[in-house]
Formats: sequence, C-alpha cells, structure tokens
Amino acid sequence: MPALEELGWDDDWASALGQLQDDNLNPARVAAQHRGAYVVWTATGELRARPAGRLFYEHEIGEPIPAVGDWVGLRETTITSILPRRSAFLRKRAGFGSDEQVLAANVDTAFLLAGLDDDFSLRRLERYLTTAWDSGAAPVVVLTKADLCADVGEAVLSVESVAIGVPVVPVSNVTGEGLDHLTAHLSPGRTVVLLGSSGVGKSTLLNRLAGTELMRTAEIAADGTGRHTTTHRELVRLPDGALVIDTPGLRELQFWEGDVDAAFEDIEALAADCRFRDCAHAREPGCAVLNAVDEGRLELGRLRSWRKFQRELEAIAARTDHRLRVARKKRWKEIAAHTRQKPRL
Repeated sequence: MPALEELGWDDDWASALGQLQDDNLNPARVAAQHRGAYVVWTATGELRARPAGRLFYEHEIGEPIPAVGDWVGLRETTITSILPRRSAFLRKRAGFGSDEQVLAANVDTAFLLAGLDDDFSLRRLERYLTTAWDSGAAPVVVLTKADLCADVGEAVLSVESVAIGVPVVPVSNVTGEGLDHLTAHLSPGRTVVLLGSSGVGKSTLLNRLAGTELMRTAEIAADGTGRHTTTHRELVRLPDGALVIDTPGLRELQFWEGDVDAAFEDIEALAADCRFRDCAHAREPGCAVLNAVDEGRLELGRLRSWRKFQRELEAIAARTDHRLRVARKKRWKEIAAHTRQKPRL
C-alpha cells in the first residue's frame, strides 16, 4: 500500500483531521462504495469500513455521506467524520427528487469524455462543463473515438466554441493517438475523474493510460472499443502514481448547482453590453445577446441551452428550499418527541 502522501494526503488534510480533536481517529481515503460499505485506503492497507449511524441519519436532513475520493476520519473500521471537501462533483439524483448525489470528491482535474461518433452532442458537453466548473476541479475535454471521425479538426473547433479556455484533446483508444497529450494532466498524488455517458470509453481509456486492464470491459464492439461495464465509482492508482476515479456512464446529468457563468463565458461577456442589468435575453430591447444571435456571432442553440440551464437551476432552488424546510420541521418534531419522553425531575 502506498504512503498517504502518495494518495494525496498533505499538511492541510492533517490539520483538518487535527481539528476534530480526536486522537483515536486515523486518516483514510474512500476508494469505492458497495451498498453502504466502503473500501478505504489507510496507511496500513486497504480495508472495508462502514459509516457511523449518525452520518446516515444526518444525510436525511441534508448533511453529506462519504463519497469516492473523500478523506475521512476512521476509528477501527468505522467512518466517523468526513474532512471538508476541496472539490465535489454534484448532480441531482435521477428521477423527480431533489437530493444531491456526489459523483466524486477531492478531484484536481476532470476528464470530460465525449465520443466522436453518432452519439456526439455539444449540448450534453455543456452540461458536463457547467458541472465541472462548479465542482472546483479543472476540466479537460477528451474527445474519444477520434479514429471514427472524418474531420477531427472541425470537431475540435466546434467543441472549443463551447469549452472556452478549456483544453480539448482528441484521442483514440484503438490506435493510441493523442493519449500522450493526457499525461501532462496526470501526476503522482493528483486525482483525475472520468465523466461521460455510457459507452464513451472511460474504462478503456483508463486501461490504456495504465498500460494494463485495471477495469473490465465487455466484448469488443464493432468499432474496436470496449462496451460499457462500469457499475460503480472507484478510485484507482496508475503505475506512475496518478489517481483516477472511474465512474459509470451517466444516463442523465441534472444539476444540483451549476456555474453557468463560467460554462457560458461567451454569453456572460455579451450580456455586459445589454441595456438592462437583469436582461433575460428573451425579448428585451437593447439585448446584446440577441443582437449577437441576429448577426451570426452566437448560435441560437447555445442561447437556448443557456436558457434551459437557468430554468433548471431556478426549479432546483425552489425544490431545495422546500426540502430544507421539511427536513428542519421533521428534525424539530423528533427533538420535541424525545424531550417529552424524558422523565420530569
């Protein structure tokens, strides 16, 4: 088992653990989760651990539970605390609820994978970029299946139009083209997360970077790539010491929060010239964003995507406020019931 420092541990993490003022706690990093049980890495080796019941209870009123990539305080085989996260990828759980789901924690760089095949979508990539900017990690767009694309240069230009200031790296898991450009973002003790839809080639890319089959892929498909088989998030360590979190394919990526300003920097720059500060870029006179669309300087699809994201974030904020009110009310009812059960002195 590598030393804690090789897993990303440093003086700041040590200070955070010390602030818990519990000498019986040992540091550990969450490497995988399996139905409530966690695989954690410690200074003495890998072991299975379970969170204290308090963590599960607090999650019901909005507090976090451990996620892959977290640094935690461990007492024997019990996770008693989660150290403050430096970054976190959050999404709303699939369906109609308003609970958050942490996809990965304490990530330095996010590889946002998009396949250059029939499933390629700029609008989906905008969602990944918005989530990445909000997480606190640095995004890198990785265009897989470059060997299936007739004009890779044109594809890169179209992605750069929405991934403003973000590195865009086309790769092929079949030929190995472009993989060397990703190594600049991989270094010992630093953590990278792989995010993308099912079948985009995350596990195959990870195996390529590792030089061995760390992650199982299914029977080779017609295009020469492995089919999607990842069913859980897992932290792995590459031979060069870099740390990578592999994730299952995301059927949907609904926001919990979102840094729309960073993901739509072009629209925000145009909006600075709008006549009204609260311009919604819909029908307002003097709207610089609409003028840019009329003049062909901004794609209408890009503006529609921005509007859709704004509506989603507003709806989530409304549901979240309601959820918090209900949770607080439930909590106070439990406290009142507990108080009534105590014998009077």
